[in-house]
Amino acid sequence: MGIYSKEEILDFIKEHDVRFVRLAFCDIFGQLKNIAVSVSTLQYAFEDGVRFNASQIRGFLNVEESDLLLFPDPNTMTILPWRPTQGSVIRFYCNIKRTNGEYFEGDCRHLLKQTEEELFHKGYEVFLGTELEFYLFKLDEEGKPTLNPMDKGSYLDTSPLDKGENIRREICLTMEEMGLKFESSHHEKGNGQNEVVFQHSFLFEAADNVITFKALVKTLAAKNGLYASFLPKPLLDQAGSGFHINLSIKKDELNFCKIRDYAIAGILKHIKEITVFLNPIMNSYERLGSYDAPNEVNSGTGNRGLLIRIPMGTKKDAERLELRSADAACNPYIAATLLAKAAIEGIENKLAVKDYQTGEALPINLLEAVKIAESSEFINSNLPHHLVSCFLKAKKQDWQAAINTENPIQTAKAMEFEVT
Repeated sequence: MGIYSKEEILDFIKEHDVRFVRLAFCDIFGQLKNIAVSVSTLQYAFEDGVRFNASQIRGFLNVEESDLLLFPDPNTMTILPWRPTQGSVIRFYCNIKRTNGEYFEGDCRHLLKQTEEELFHKGYEVFLGTELEFYLFKLDEEGKPTLNPMDKGSYLDTSPLDKGENIRREICLTMEEMGLKFESSHHEKGNGQNEVVFQHSFLFEAADNVITFKALVKTLAAKNGLYASFLPKPLLDQAGSGFHINLSIKKDELNFCKIRDYAIAGILKHIKEITVFLNPIMNSYERLGSYDAPNEVNSGTGNRGLLIRIPMGTKKDAERLELRSADAACNPYIAATLLAKAAIEGIENKLAVKDYQTGEALPINLLEAVKIAESSEFINSNLPHHLVSCFLKAKKQDWQAAINTENPIQTAKAMEFEVT
């Protein structure tokens, strides 16, 4: 990705024989959507937008007010490496606006952009480094996903136990082609489980990268005859998959170590209210409390079972905090917005960790998490009303649909397997 003018984009299109353009965006649950348009359509999409029926996107708009417009963000242009080089495909992430030109309040990407700009104006630079875990499963004879892992490897295993090293190599090389910077990759604890660690970047870029990464992994897995699942707990007898978020903040010349405890206190203060946005599906709560996934409001040094961990090691490690409760079913734009705002509140009010390190349990299920968020002044003052209302209503519907069956956990898993 880079900063491109409209003219530079059109020159790039000619030079790389681009025939198709994907205009991509996320719904409020972080699921990637897109419209493919022609190159000629792109030329006026920057000014006029491309219309789509928002009533067909869960949580967006009703039928009576269904039209929204996509405006491609020129700074997000990237060629899709897995598509043919002749008649190639480029992708833009888009801003979503109403037909009157106003930004749509369900555009979570715009919400995070506003948050980052607001913090810049206050003198803060907020960075995220993410760690995403996922499983690779075999397909059945009909090409449908199974729950049969691709290997029996475990933590940091090598070939031949680790059968995922070649696809991880392909994933990391493709990431580099698309401008995504990774630090490491390895086999994780679970059979068929893998992890890729990103380098730190600014909030907005980091969230974009998470969405790109998930799409990239799923595409390359399918290309290799596998299914990639970011489900928090696909296998009850194996480790769950987390979305570990490393946060660091710069303010003027202050070292983060001097304000880190304030930031931790701010997140601890609001973590139960934020949980439904970090752990947004029924299956999320099967993961918490097992295999080092936290389920209590606490923090400390080193221990990977803590909610917020201060890594031990180099000076660089000490200049970040690691939140370990989130999973990749979340919308990273909402997650980053709320975590950044909570951390900044802690810094500006000089909150003390000891006052919020309560050891209380996190919400034990999706419904409890929804109820806590509904009554949260922090949530309602930092997210648009339309977004909060639609999100929480949908989560209640998910809960009700699951418990109306004989086996709610398995039904919820089946509902969510294709989504995450």
